[in-house]
Amino acid sequence: MATKPTPRQQGGPAAPRGGTGSNVPAVRTAVAVLRRLAASPDPLPAAALARALDVPRSSMYHLLSVLVDEGLVVHLPERHRYGLGLGVFELGSAYLRHDPLEHLARPLLVRLVSQVGDTAHLAVLHGAELLYLLKVQPEHPTTLVTDVGVRLPAHLTASGRALLAHLPQEQVRALFPSKDSFPSRTGAGPRNLPELRSMLNTERRQGWAVEDGLVTPELASVAAPSFDHNGHPVASIAVPFRRTARPPETWPMLAQQVMATADALTRRLGGTPATERDVSQTP
Repeated sequence: MATKPTPRQQGGPAAPRGGTGSNVPAVRTAVAVLRRLAASPDPLPAAALARALDVPRSSMYHLLSVLVDEGLVVHLPERHRYGLGLGVFELGSAYLRHDPLEHLARPLLVRLVSQVGDTAHLAVLHGAELLYLLKVQPEHPTTLVTDVGVRLPAHLTASGRALLAHLPQEQVRALFPSKDSFPSRTGAGPRNLPELRSMLNTERRQGWAVEDGLVTPELASVAAPSFDHNGHPVASIAVPFRRTARPPETWPMLAQQVMATADALTRRLGGTPATERDVSQTP
């Protein structure tokens, strides 16, 4: 009886030893190495990485050698240190090209719109301005000044303040260095940094922000932030509406639905939802 040839004899790859999960610990360690290098302001020696990750030094050198070969890590021989390689940048650039926020958020916004019957937005900070990335509308939408690509002063919008409320105070101060940093559209809104900080403190504690006639007199909106795995506010979700259609006493209930959607996006981004964070703590 002829012996069945092995995959290697047939020219194919050999089966991994120990089953399909045998390399999982090595993969986890490789990811930990990349995250450790990403978090460090300077390249690190292999010995420091081995100690930090509780990995034998010989294993760390072998793992780093593989990562260097793949272009994910670069070796600096003169300094006996390792840093992130060009391959990591390429992966990050590919991630950004795929518009991950829009792809992850769109089905969540579609569901939110079906629940509340109003338009929903996804937006990010761009300096002291708010940039709208995504807009999902109901069958009969309200006419709005906001649209994809539109920028508005962040301090006037619920979406903008939902994000500003979770930034370090020094960063907020840098974004709004003077009274000239506070343009107004309707004559209302914060006019200086102390007024803005007072609003941000209140909105951070309650977990959501509200804008009432600061952009368009007859319109209001509520918004909540989404966070990445570092706890950084990366995007906000908002629902604008006509004030005549929703009396103020109903806004907190709407805000709970917006917060739930923002928390769902946070989970998709690998972060911790605001409802599980101490939102009253000052950044």
